[in-house]
Amino acid sequence: MATRVQLSRAQTEARETYESFAHDHIAPFANDWDLKGELPEDFLAAFAEDGHLGAIVPAAYGGGEVDPITFGLLNEETGRACSSVRSLVTVHSMVAHAVTRWGSERQRARWLPRLATGGSVGAFALTEPGAGSDVQGLAATARRTDDGFVLNGEKRWITFGRRADVYLLFARLEGRPTAFLVERRNPGLDVRPVEGVLGTRASMLADLSLTDCRVPADAVLGRPGFGLAAVAADALELGRYSVAWGCVGLSQACLDASLDYAEQRQQFGARLRDHQLVQRMLADMATGTSASRLLCQQAGWLRAAGDQQGVHATWLAKYFATTTAFRAASDAVQIHGARGCGGDYPVQRYLRDAKVMEIIEGSTELQQTTIAGSAYQNHAASSSFTAPAATAEAAGQEART
Repeated sequence: MATRVQLSRAQTEARETYESFAHDHIAPFANDWDLKGELPEDFLAAFAEDGHLGAIVPAAYGGGEVDPITFGLLNEETGRACSSVRSLVTVHSMVAHAVTRWGSERQRARWLPRLATGGSVGAFALTEPGAGSDVQGLAATARRTDDGFVLNGEKRWITFGRRADVYLLFARLEGRPTAFLVERRNPGLDVRPVEGVLGTRASMLADLSLTDCRVPADAVLGRPGFGLAAVAADALELGRYSVAWGCVGLSQACLDASLDYAEQRQQFGARLRDHQLVQRMLADMATGTSASRLLCQQAGWLRAAGDQQGVHATWLAKYFATTTAFRAASDAVQIHGARGCGGDYPVQRYLRDAKVMEIIEGSTELQQTTIAGSAYQNHAASSSFTAPAATAEAAGQEART
């Protein structure tokens, strides 16, 4: 049984609802969507109708206003079935969250009801040819005009950029990073589909070109200059949290598939499940999945409480869950052997998707650097314990060595 600690009745019921929808409406079609490289419109309509796109939108604007743990469970069950669909939850929710926290009342009234119902799909447009993990490399520009702004620049690898109706897009206004809400229909915006990506192939990626793209004066989200330090950073924190939970689901899917296959497959006169090296892989999957889930739950509790440690906990959860998912997917393919490399089993999709998770919303290496830095800060702050000084005898021993 999956390790779940202290879920309320409402959270448990929500998880069961998410699991049922994913089992019936996502998992049976995920491989086909992966091959076609897109999600069908009828599915997007059903997904929105069930309230999944508006999960974190305030109830006053027609959303579900779910708590962080419940939002995590949505990402887990969706990610267990299809990482591309979970990617939609991630980027769309990042936009909804940004508008909720940083938008004017006029912007909230205009956009949140649309985002809640799926009437508009949102995408997060920060990455550029020279600005990936190093967001300070932002080069897109914005220039004031009498009636608004003119944007110029390039955006790369925009998840659901091909389908989005509105982009949370970042550019430098008078040298200061600024967030804009840019509608797809704005003149001067060109959307080019990105094909043949490694994983999350149905996430409908696109590159954006802005050539004298005109947006109205009220397109600015938050204050000029606060684009990266506030709006983008806050949205990315939610994105990491979403990806972390999605990787819990991905690891669980790898474990489920491997348990089923190892039970059925015979090798050298015994079931795969009876071979000790296979048992080691299954044990690592089960342990890693449970540990990832608990780290995500910890991050969710801290986020719900408004605790400052919630940011650090989210980094820990994302780092551990993504690396665990990749190891689980690699072992799942290994257990399936040659069949794991073909299209008849989903584990090859899991492996491709898991590698993407180690790159997006902060690469593994960036997370390692950040987590190590936080560990040093926490160590310096906790002065109640220091390592004992070496005794004179020990010091003499060391000197003679």
